[in-house]
Amino acid sequence: MKDRLRNLLWVALCIFCGLTYALFDKKVAPKDKIDRIAKGPPLSASPETTEPVTRWEQEGKDNGSQVAVQEALSILRTLQPGRNRLGRFERTSGFVGTSMYYAKEAFFFLFMNGPKSDDYLQTSSQERKLSKPLAEAVRLLNRAAKDQEPDALFLLAEMNFFGNYTHPRNYKEAFRKYSALASLNGNSSAQHMVGFMHATGIGGATDRDQAKALTYHTFSALGGNTKSQMTVAYRHHSGIGTPRNCNEAAYYYKLVADKAVAYARSGPPGGQSLQKDSYRIADENGGVYGEGASVVSSGVNANKAGPSSDSHAAFDDVLEYLDLMSRKGDLKATFSLGRLHYEGSRTMKRNLKTARAYFRIVARKYWAKDGSVLTEDNGVGRVASKAAGYLGRMQLRGEGMEQSFEKALVWFKRGLANGDALCQYELGLMYLNGFGVRKDPVTAADYFKEAANQDFASAQTYLGQLFLDQGDMNTAIRYFDLAARHGHIEAFYHLAEISNNGIGRERSCGVATAYYKLVAEKAEQIHSAFDEANNAYDSGDYDTALATYMMAAEQGYESAQANVAYMLDGHQSVLSLDSLIPWKKHRKALRNAALALIYWTRSAKQSNIDSMVKMGDYYLSGNGIQADMEKAASCYTTAAEQHHSAQALWNLGWIHENGIGVEQDFHLAKRFYDQALETNQEAYLPVKMALIKLRMRSFWNTITHGKVNSIQPETEPKQEWSFSEWMSNFLDDAHPYYHSADDDDFVDPSTDPMPGGDDFVDDIDESIIESLIILGLAGALAFLVYYRQQRQNNHRRELERQQQQQQQQQQGAVSAPPPPQPPGQEPPLPGQQPDGGFFPPPGDPNHGQWVAGGVGH
Repeated sequence: MKDRLRNLLWVALCIFCGLTYALFDKKVAPKDKIDRIAKGPPLSASPETTEPVTRWEQEGKDNGSQVAVQEALSILRTLQPGRNRLGRFERTSGFVGTSMYYAKEAFFFLFMNGPKSDDYLQTSSQERKLSKPLAEAVRLLNRAAKDQEPDALFLLAEMNFFGNYTHPRNYKEAFRKYSALASLNGNSSAQHMVGFMHATGIGGATDRDQAKALTYHTFSALGGNTKSQMTVAYRHHSGIGTPRNCNEAAYYYKLVADKAVAYARSGPPGGQSLQKDSYRIADENGGVYGEGASVVSSGVNANKAGPSSDSHAAFDDVLEYLDLMSRKGDLKATFSLGRLHYEGSRTMKRNLKTARAYFRIVARKYWAKDGSVLTEDNGVGRVASKAAGYLGRMQLRGEGMEQSFEKALVWFKRGLANGDALCQYELGLMYLNGFGVRKDPVTAADYFKEAANQDFASAQTYLGQLFLDQGDMNTAIRYFDLAARHGHIEAFYHLAEISNNGIGRERSCGVATAYYKLVAEKAEQIHSAFDEANNAYDSGDYDTALATYMMAAEQGYESAQANVAYMLDGHQSVLSLDSLIPWKKHRKALRNAALALIYWTRSAKQSNIDSMVKMGDYYLSGNGIQADMEKAASCYTTAAEQHHSAQALWNLGWIHENGIGVEQDFHLAKRFYDQALETNQEAYLPVKMALIKLRMRSFWNTITHGKVNSIQPETEPKQEWSFSEWMSNFLDDAHPYYHSADDDDFVDPSTDPMPGGDDFVDDIDESIIESLIILGLAGALAFLVYYRQQRQNNHRRELERQQQQQQQQQQGAVSAPPPPQPPGQEPPLPGQQPDGGFFPPPGDPNHGQWVAGGVGH
């Protein structure tokens, strides 16, 4: 009885918390956002999709089929899309927000959980009962489709594929409708979808056939479909379904790049704001292998906290901190808040009204209403000038306020006084195009040059264009290269045109294709729907997210390829939390190893190291493909070449330790384990455990005389140096004292914060020491030469004295008999000199030859 009462109280608490949080949750997506998620991508997301939908409105025909389509559309517009109750709700930071989040999740799991969904690759086997209005609209559309009405065919295909207007997905029916429309009038949008379904086999509607996919995409691309143009270009660039052809890839990428640049230049003065919505969803969780194990969150890419920042702080926490500092009077924090609201991000939409308010707060701290300066603080002036640049930009473009060239000019001139680069660029733009001022390209070039000297990318691009118009190719290319470092779309486009046409340099198809691809992928709005895919993923609609990501992946987006592979991957973790969290179990329906490997491979070819490691995992375990140890080792080796992936290095150590795909080598395995630890210090525990096991195996292999190469001590061989080499190294190398000295050892005594220590000794210049050593050696050499000369002179005088004594003795020997030999001394031998030597004495004819022979030796 007590247990039942306890359970009832717990359930009641969950219900209360869930309902309370649902009532007061301010972060629920707005209704229009939910409508877009439930309905799928809008029917007019790109120019070519409007062709079949609104033709009856454009032509004004009034036949029975078109009337039926019009009636069906009027019914569909009244339908309210349902909300995915198992979506991934946002949670706030803090204990209360986290508790309410999980209480709401538990409430939906206990009382609002539905049956397990079918596999996304298979069309639902159970027919869902349609609501009466939806059934009536479908009946009208089917009647018009029997009369081969293009609009009806397209609407039915979209509803079955995307699930628009709460219609259940039926990929096979969508494929039939798209195929019928493509065969009926060659509609490029229908051809694109048929090619996409042939390429991916999504929904089991048809088998994967890359040749048919390329055929349909080619016809669609020739018909002007931007999505198919991207797809065909990527396939020729990567060799998917066709041999690689650089010229074909450059041709189709150029078609999209032309549209992308035209779109970027359109709109308000300065062009469109190209917001990047493509990102890897795995990066939010630390990467494919998690925090610290993936390349994105380890080694040089690891998030490192500083004294004034937290590497793991949430975006809401950052906003809260900046707001707190702004309230305390920190102008930099206030300006940062304005810039965040102006530019927006994936987690926060643009709010121009709020951004203008923050910028005005900063500006009023430095300027009065009449424009007079209120303070002489240079720091306040620089921040206020930046705020003035943004206020003038918003006034020039009419963002969040009425467009006014006169007011924009006032703000830019205020910011110009402190040399703000944005103000300089915008003034150059006004003089170049005559916005509220006289048209003066020379003055514009001066302003562009001042901003370009501060490394402002847009100014560098415009300045390069001016030099290009004047025929100064080298200077133009130099400015385009500078702007390309910041990812400026027009700089990439000009470099692509120069490389493709061989202007000022030799033509390079590969370089041109790479630049065209970058330009095409920067204009996501004209051919991709990343925003809808991200919203669908965040709301838990994984089927819609997967299909939309796959479309972008077919167009060559590496981030989309990684997202598709990540969603299809069945081995994200050995201890996956999906098995423990009830409301995440439905994600297992998305697993498809074979298709995941295809997209891991395409992502890896675009330099995604984690994807390359994943390829090795698939080949190693035989997941989705036949196991191939040599390919697994090749993938790990390729991923480890740049020493950015500790996971790849650890895997290499493991396969060398066990001899999988490579020759077993304990010594080489230890080297890879050590490199994994050097790459990422967070791998300390797994590396040390692996090394302990490896040393035990190596020891056993050594004592049993095994055939595996055991761990060997790595000692550096001692190098033998000659005296000249030793002297040269001694002179070249700095004294060991200077290597071990700290910075504190060289403190100026006048600025020493702690006087009273040892006296400061001035350093002796290294060149003086070298000079003293050279002088010493020269002096020693001179002394040796002098000593040798003295020895030779003494020896010559001694020889002359002996020669005189011998002559005197010879003269006395003619008249006197030889002196008697002392007792015990033997008589001289033949040829022996009187002094007992055998060498010829001076004066003897053989004396010169003897001296010459001695010198020669």
